[in-house]
Amino acid sequence: MKRVIVIGCAGSGKSTFSRQVGERTGLPVVHLDAYYWKPGWIATEAESFDRELQRMMQTDSWIMDGNYSRTLDTRLDRADTVFLFDFPRYLCLYRVIKRRVQYHGRSRADMGEGCEEKLDLAFLRWVWNFRKRNRPKLLTKLDEVRASHQVVIFRTPKEVRKYLAALREAE
Repeated sequence: MKRVIVIGCAGSGKSTFSRQVGERTGLPVVHLDAYYWKPGWIATEAESFDRELQRMMQTDSWIMDGNYSRTLDTRLDRADTVFLFDFPRYLCLYRVIKRRVQYHGRSRADMGEGCEEKLDLAFLRWVWNFRKRNRPKLLTKLDEVRASHQVVIFRTPKEVRKYLAALREAE
C-alpha cells in the first residue's frame, strides 16, 4: 500500500480515515478538495487541477481522498489501493449536517483556505442521490481494477474502526 485512493459519499469519513491511515503509515495525505477549491468556494479550472494532480501523483507514495470522478481513471492508473466508503445515505446526511454545525464560520483542515463550511440544498441533494448516481459507476470501476489493486469496501463505521485497529496492531 503506497498509492491510495479514498472515495465515497460526502460525510462518509474519507478525510478522517485518510488522515488516520497517513498517521499510522507515514504516507503523505492529499485532500483533493484543498487543491480544487479556492477561497470563497471558487472551483479551480480543470487544466490547472489536472496539472497539479499529475504533479502529486508522480511521487512514490500518497493517500488521496476525494471523488472527482472526472479524474478517477487517471488516479486509478497510478494507485495500488482503493478504499470505498459505501455508507447509507442517512448516515452521510447526518454527518454533513453535523459537520456544518461543528465548523460553522470556519474552514476544515481538509478544505481549501477561505472555504468556510457551508450547506445548501444542491449539496444535500448530491449526498441524497450519491448511492443512485455515483455508486454504480464506482462499483463498476472497482470491479475493473480488482485484479491489479487492493480494493476495500467499507459498509459500516465499525468496519472502518476494525481496519484501523488492525493497522495499528500491525505497526
